[in-house]
Amino acid sequence: MTSLDYRQAIASLLAYADFERSGRFADRPDVGPVLALLSRLGDPHLGRPTVHITGSKGKGSVAAMLESVLRHAGLRTGLYTSPHLDSYCERVRVDGEPIAEDEFARHARAALAVAREVASSLPGRQLVTFDLLTAIGFLAFRQHGVQVQVVEVGLGGRVDSTNVFPRKEASVITPISLEHTAILGGTPAAIAREKAAIVRPPGPLVLAPQSYADARGVCLQAAARAGVEVVDVAARYRWQPLERGPEGQRFRLEWQEGALELCLPLAGAHQMENAATAVAVAHALARQGLPVPEEAIVGGLAAVRWPGRLEVLARGPTVVADGAHNRDSARRLREALRDYFGASEAVLVVGTLADKDIAAMAEELAPVATAVVAAPFDHPRAMPAERVAGAFAARGCRVRQARDIEDALGQALAISAGRVLICLTGSLAFVAVGRRLLTADRAR
Repeated sequence: MTSLDYRQAIASLLAYADFERSGRFADRPDVGPVLALLSRLGDPHLGRPTVHITGSKGKGSVAAMLESVLRHAGLRTGLYTSPHLDSYCERVRVDGEPIAEDEFARHARAALAVAREVASSLPGRQLVTFDLLTAIGFLAFRQHGVQVQVVEVGLGGRVDSTNVFPRKEASVITPISLEHTAILGGTPAAIAREKAAIVRPPGPLVLAPQSYADARGVCLQAAARAGVEVVDVAARYRWQPLERGPEGQRFRLEWQEGALELCLPLAGAHQMENAATAVAVAHALARQGLPVPEEAIVGGLAAVRWPGRLEVLARGPTVVADGAHNRDSARRLREALRDYFGASEAVLVVGTLADKDIAAMAEELAPVATAVVAAPFDHPRAMPAERVAGAFAARGCRVRQARDIEDALGQALAISAGRVLICLTGSLAFVAVGRRLLTADRAR
């Protein structure tokens, strides 16, 4: 049961503009209000090595992998990510564990008190919920004396609440794809410009493999302007699968100076690419003097946990949850169901947000869909289930609509008859609700 102080803190935070739930991003020219907030809190974001990660796909996975590696190297770590699955506390982790609700509430009170001062000193410039959540993360990291912080961008980069560091030990850009086009721009290059604005010296830009040459070019130009080295993951690292299955994979990672055989408890070929990026960052930090031995890389990757990404929730039949929410991630999900789960067909339980390209997702997932159950869920930006159903029906899928996720899971189980894999997908917000239902069922 959540504490009253925590619930009150969340209510107060959500009273600010919350672009995650509203979809209306604050139109601001810079991060001045966030810097003002942090300054009044004593600049809790400063004073420790920082890795800042942006991108369209995989940035949370890379952040989780890197944090686990650094923790296994004996460093006290801070990890800030978004969104969460069950609790806002998940967004702020120290040594791999979410901070406690009472600590979250205490830092929230401090940030909220200062936020009122910022509002009065900067008329016309508003703070948003994510600004305050970011400040809470840094306050926790300062309190716990973390030795290195891994910070995931919320959205974009240039005016994101996390883009407040004058220096970074590494800036990381994971693969860029078309996303949030109304906010970030309608082309890969435009989106890359927003994201590459996080690049700061003295640490390198670690650039993950990119599908769009123009986006890659923008990132390289940003590194040149900042005067930092580029660690090109695609050019410097090679990975080869050795063994794969629903619970993860074993693969060989090679680079000019060495090679490692690695185990990763995350399914999907894209997770090898994410792991290579995390290792490239670890190597970059080691070159700057942080102690990151090879055994920390091996142990950290083997121990990483990142729920909601090709996560097996149940057996008999197998139920998988994955937060795929655009064309690229839907394609990767389809390929992973085939290559890691041996599934040529699946019963899909789908819910997504109104700004997502459901037609593109349906196009990618239709080839494996023996049936689709579209479900509404409790989110202010949830796409109507009939629209989800219509997109899959247009691709020739057998479609049903459910009253809610619980009803959708029941229908999917009946269709599966214990034989066909069931996959919940469409968004992390949707997957989170399904995870809670299935976890509660297991607990009974």
